[in-house]
Amino acid sequence: MTRKGSAFRGLSVAITTPFKDGEVDYARLREQVEFQIAAGTTCLCPVGTTGESPTLSHDEHERVISEVVQTARGRIKVMPGTGSNSTREALRLTKWAEKEGADAALMVAPYYNKPTQEGFYQHFRAVAEATSIPICVYNIPGRTGKNVEPETIARLAELPTIAMVKEATGSLDQASQTLATSSLTLLSGDDSLTLPLLAVGGEGVISVVGNIVPKDMIGLVNAFFDGNIAAAMEWHYRLFPLCRDMLGLVTNPIPIKAAMKMLGRDTGELRLPMTPLDAAGEARLRSTLQVYGLF
Repeated sequence: MTRKGSAFRGLSVAITTPFKDGEVDYARLREQVEFQIAAGTTCLCPVGTTGESPTLSHDEHERVISEVVQTARGRIKVMPGTGSNSTREALRLTKWAEKEGADAALMVAPYYNKPTQEGFYQHFRAVAEATSIPICVYNIPGRTGKNVEPETIARLAELPTIAMVKEATGSLDQASQTLATSSLTLLSGDDSLTLPLLAVGGEGVISVVGNIVPKDMIGLVNAFFDGNIAAAMEWHYRLFPLCRDMLGLVTNPIPIKAAMKMLGRDTGELRLPMTPLDAAGEARLRSTLQVYGLF
């Protein structure tokens, strides 16, 4: 089966939003774009969870989308986060992304409101029918408070512009049901589950660790698609400690920003309510990076 979002197969990276003295550091943001282009990454996903989008003003959110699209200049796909718990705001952001030339939109399921399954359907449908770029349904119940059930995703898949799902439920059963009942491209939303999800029919990952080791994540994905399962497993187990610390040490994006600071690629600055790693967390993270060979 040729799936609807197959153009996004491979590595997408959920890039961070760099800050300096409380403001968005657009020069460093452009550096991140160039870093990922040089690595051969398929797609950039700015202003998502990793991009601290809840702490950005509306103007900042829009400008980050514009800066990334303009810097990319067609050399890499761009799928910015445009989701909201307000359907009107999600529509406004998705229209902005479309106007600026984004290749797709990453729409998180409405959070806090805890809508019914019909509410989820009508939310995504309203945006899908008012815009023309492909939409990736971002399902992460650990943050939103409620799961978009596979039956709802199958209904959404019937809409022409709903093309992908970012699967971050942690459930291989849900992923399998989504793939069995829809034509959507499934992208892993958890770095450590990339290989298992590829094994059941996923086509890539929207990665956090890809901010620091994109070529290694590409190595894992390409090895799998080349049929070299042994090499893919080697990459999986090599990357696993990084994946564990980036998404398991404390809340994302605190660890990835700390890692990028240690590697000289970011100030590490966060916006409240996010706060830096404590000393014990920093020590563990530094040790993981050192063992991996990043220093």
